[in-house]
Amino acid sequence: MAQWTWHLSESGKARHMSDRDKEKYLIYCKDAALGYDSQPILEHFDFQVSAGEYVCVVGENGSGKSTLLKTILGLIHPISGTVQLEESIRRGAVGYLPQQTQVQRQFPASVMEVVLSGFLNQPGRSPFFRKEEKKNAVQQLKRLGIESLKNQCYANLSGGQQQRVLLARALCAASEILVLDEPVTGLDPMAAETMYENLRMLHRDGMAIMMVTHDIRSAVSQADYILHLNNGDYFFGTVEAYLDSEFSDLFSQGK
Repeated sequence: MAQWTWHLSESGKARHMSDRDKEKYLIYCKDAALGYDSQPILEHFDFQVSAGEYVCVVGENGSGKSTLLKTILGLIHPISGTVQLEESIRRGAVGYLPQQTQVQRQFPASVMEVVLSGFLNQPGRSPFFRKEEKKNAVQQLKRLGIESLKNQCYANLSGGQQQRVLLARALCAASEILVLDEPVTGLDPMAAETMYENLRMLHRDGMAIMMVTHDIRSAVSQADYILHLNNGDYFFGTVEAYLDSEFSDLFSQGK
């Protein structure tokens, strides 16, 4: 079990930090400043995700959640400090499930074509899908209980079905970690619970999960660790420590 100590941010609010030096880090941020055009949104930021962990990222809009995701995905560079990714992740082996736009929901492709596209970011690959990739894609659909959809048009599926297809696509890209951005937004309660059950299953199977969410009740019931971003300050620690902190006011108020 990781050991945790309290530190104080410049604003005087408490935040939790980790000293899990002996564990395998998939994502490691140390004293990092994250932002755009040399203007930091987060400063003195320490954050880690190790193999097999389930980390939920919560916070209001504009708190830095998207900035953190873009930094981890290599879309923007940190302003300063250290942001290190495990080698396979640097090569693109991260399963990313972004928020969908309305145009993307109408994408005129088969389910199988969408899932297979998860292999396209592999370095040095040929333009043709290999037999083992097609077999893997079917296995991921079966794993999520949607193998019967493989020949259907993606645009004709329900929102919940589309999210499970995109999760299968992410699994084709992932080696050890899934990064999800609000995966249940817009889903009805039954579809959202199905998505959460899929994530619980994948976590039990050893997949690390980093999920941005506004569903804080599900976050504290599922995650191993919580990262709460708030106006330049943050908390990072176990769910138990989070519930004992001032950052959990949003949860205790039932929002």
